[in-house]
Amino acid sequence: MTSSTTVRLPWIDNLRTLLIVLVVNLHVCVTYSHVGDWYFMSAQEPTLAEKVPFIIWQAHLQSFFMGLLFFISAYFAYSSIARHGVRAFVRERLLRLGLPALLYMLLIHPFILLGLNPWDFNFGPPVEFYVNYLRTGKFIGSTGPLWFAVALLLFSLAFAAWRLARPRSNDLQPVTVPTGTFILLFSLALGLGSFTMRIVQPIGTSVLNMQLCFFVQYIAFFLAGLCTARNGWLLPMASSSYARIGGKLALFCGPPLLLTIIIIGAKTAAPEAFFGGWHWQSFCYAVWEQLVGVGLSLGLLMFFSRKCNAENKKLRWLSDRSFGVYVLHAPVIIALAMLFRTFPLNIYAHVTLLTLTGLVASYAVTDIGRRLPGLRNIL
Repeated sequence: MTSSTTVRLPWIDNLRTLLIVLVVNLHVCVTYSHVGDWYFMSAQEPTLAEKVPFIIWQAHLQSFFMGLLFFISAYFAYSSIARHGVRAFVRERLLRLGLPALLYMLLIHPFILLGLNPWDFNFGPPVEFYVNYLRTGKFIGSTGPLWFAVALLLFSLAFAAWRLARPRSNDLQPVTVPTGTFILLFSLALGLGSFTMRIVQPIGTSVLNMQLCFFVQYIAFFLAGLCTARNGWLLPMASSSYARIGGKLALFCGPPLLLTIIIIGAKTAAPEAFFGGWHWQSFCYAVWEQLVGVGLSLGLLMFFSRKCNAENKKLRWLSDRSFGVYVLHAPVIIALAMLFRTFPLNIYAHVTLLTLTGLVASYAVTDIGRRLPGLRNIL
């Protein structure tokens, strides 16, 4: 185990905070753009011209932010299991990931349905509905954003099982830092794998609330995080020339390239052709997504390691509560969206307002929750 896995890295905490902020923003965008799926959508669907900026923005977010969260989680999982052992690691993962998922499935999701109920749907008597919700097992697939915690728990348990089967794997000689050519081939392989997965699991489909169309990247990024921790690659990769070049290319070339693919592809096929199946539109989108996703991930690692390595009380406060915001933000932004739905604002003003107030309120609710007995350890 390298020293890089045992030292607290403020820039990683700050990066993780940013990723949670982007998660909240994405769900706000879906609320008003109708691009994607979310609990509550605005009553009026925007025009195609209004949707295009959201399509570009949301596609770029989806290309990297959840994969990067899996990468960071795996990076620290490696050092955690090395320090504390497999059993302690599994107990900690069950507590930190399993309990928040159960909290969401058993309390938060039913509260959104029955308490907020933005659709004014008649669910019947609440007690009868809740009993049926549990009895039929519907709660299992009602993880909302906490699908991430469930998936990460499964990945972590698989890693723990591997360490039990291969206890001496940590004694292997470190591998040299990946080259730019390897990263490019890795990205192309992810694109091909995503395209293949989407033949049977197109974008928009899910299994127990997990969109398997994105899981090729999630699994690969998790494994990359483990390899990065074992071999001490994090800082060398973050300071590499390909991280700087890849980040800039993804940032400046990603949007016009995606727009070009959309314009050309839309002339010969329906929008569904981009989501999956044997379509060149799906292939090009999958390859674009992974090239841009890897590039943006590396660029953010480079930028935060150089420019955002500060630590103070305010940043630490935000970082300590970022996962709680992830757990609790859904009912917060739904309630606020219901409150704001009569405001005479344009779509972009609505997104700005809901993002800012949703973040402030989510952090406030998380801070209150962390003061309650039993919640501090899972928020």
